Amino acid sequence: MKPNDRTAGAEPARPFDPGCGRGISRRGFLGGVGGAAAALAVGPGALEPLAFAAGASPAASATAATAASGAPEIGHGAGGQRREAAYQYRLAAARAERDVEVPRQAGNGDEERYPSRIGCFSKALPHNAFGEADPAAYDALIKALRSGDPDRFEEVPLGAKMRLASPLSGLAYDLEGTDSCQLSIPPAPALACAEAAGEQVEVYWMALLRDVAFDDYATDPAAHAAAANLNALSAFKGPRQGGAVTAQTLFRDDLPGASAGPYLSQFMVRSTQFGAEYLVRQVRTFLPGSDYLTRYDDWLAAQNGAPQFKVQYDPVRRYIRNGRDLAAYVRLDMVYQAYLAAFLILAQAPDPGDVLTGGGIACPNNSGNPYARSKTMGAACTFGAPHCMTLLAEVANRALKAVFYQKWYVHRRLRPEAYAGLVHHQLTAKRYPAVLHDDLLGSLALARVRDKHGSYLLPQAYPEGSPPHPSYAQAHSSVGGACVTVLKAMFEERYPMPDPKVVNRDGSTLLPYTGPTLTVGGELNKLASNVATGRNIAGIHYRSDAIEGLKLGEAVAISILRDQKAGFPEKFSGFTFTKFDGTKVTV
Repeated sequence: MKPNDRTAGAEPARPFDPGCGRGISRRGFLGGVGGAAAALAVGPGALEPLAFAAGASPAASATAATAASGAPEIGHGAGGQRREAAYQYRLAAARAERDVEVPRQAGNGDEERYPSRIGCFSKALPHNAFGEADPAAYDALIKALRSGDPDRFEEVPLGAKMRLASPLSGLAYDLEGTDSCQLSIPPAPALACAEAAGEQVEVYWMALLRDVAFDDYATDPAAHAAAANLNALSAFKGPRQGGAVTAQTLFRDDLPGASAGPYLSQFMVRSTQFGAEYLVRQVRTFLPGSDYLTRYDDWLAAQNGAPQFKVQYDPVRRYIRNGRDLAAYVRLDMVYQAYLAAFLILAQAPDPGDVLTGGGIACPNNSGNPYARSKTMGAACTFGAPHCMTLLAEVANRALKAVFYQKWYVHRRLRPEAYAGLVHHQLTAKRYPAVLHDDLLGSLALARVRDKHGSYLLPQAYPEGSPPHPSYAQAHSSVGGACVTVLKAMFEERYPMPDPKVVNRDGSTLLPYTGPTLTVGGELNKLASNVATGRNIAGIHYRSDAIEGLKLGEAVAISILRDQKAGFPEKFSGFTFTKFDGTKVTV
């Protein structure tokens, strides 16, 4: 559908209205509530209708009550009617969230399977000479997690100065959206299984290819070797083209649009206005070849929480052109930064005075936006820029709480750098027989890492390696899943991306893209994939961490959109958009 086509009596689609009809040119208190657990069901009637004045909205109930009282005020608060309506709205929303089905939270069994806890996250705890966690320290961590008592966490022994990252956040309560304990993800691939082996092989190849430009995958011999190795694995779950991993699908995700066109999303390369300032998408990146934790002593120090090095930066700022640049971006990004930039690009009109590449695209509203048909009102605090921008921050924080519940209280999956320590000891000392899969131990990637670095340890893009919280699921991707869902709910996802760009080989400039049409929805999915995969390329996450994080974040956002929908006074039938699994949903 073209942006200005009419549909069944609707007004023509119009650019996203960011505010007042004008474009921008530039927890206790719930003590007694138990921890439940559940998968989010996205079905009609899950929250609504809320019972206000014979089914009316809270605003309409308050209006009717005020009119009946004979109060002369225009306002709706006289006599406490609006206060009662607000209470009833919140009560109904709380009851609806309480009734969300409680799922079984299940880990992959590695914690029980290996008494030494080699299959579990233990970074920042004390470790022995083989990088295995001190049993007493690990038991203290489990006791603290079971108690939920901050004082018990203060009793967990640490290996150095690095502290555990926010283990209590997964227990935080919120007043909107489904509670973290009521959301679930599948068990992570078990340490000894073929899928886990395939994911570890992939991150080894990602490390080896960090300095290869994304656009060179089609011709680079190492990229072709990576694709061939991944094709030979028995349980690799990455996307394929014609039944095979190819240069076009290498290190991508199977999301609608994410494997189309250039590797990088247009929302990662386009510059945009940020108020009166300008956001140019060149990044401070790392020097080529600057890999870390490949020497055993350095690796062991990092497991104890004592990294030894500082980042080596490239003095030239560049557009993201390769895996190392992308890893640099996702080390310092501010939680929902990429998605705020995407909003700015979507919401703003092109600036005729822009002498830089990129800019706004004035994407039309999602067709469900109630203000798309109003002749007298423009969106602002609801359905406009203030609503969308603050909602991005809101869903990001709640997605982080949900994923940290999964990380600390359910799965506790080891990081790829720790998995690589097991590989190193097996291949040099046969310490872990019958634990690691042959798909991994026989991989060409391991031989190449050994030849380059003298060990089988996974080269890390960051001197500190992974952060001090468990691997599964990925925090970055949970934020991406939530924020992209919001953007697809607000904007027309079928809108074609105008004037698309690609990055040149050295990251110094942008060039025109020529190829199949790219859509807003596909490029938003690709944006979430880019950010998530950047963390994998850095050596700190696996493919399933990223994918399940995206799905979890999507579920969080959907629950918040549903709760908000019940409170709108506008005539609004719901947010309709395409989920990551390719299905359409109306919330």
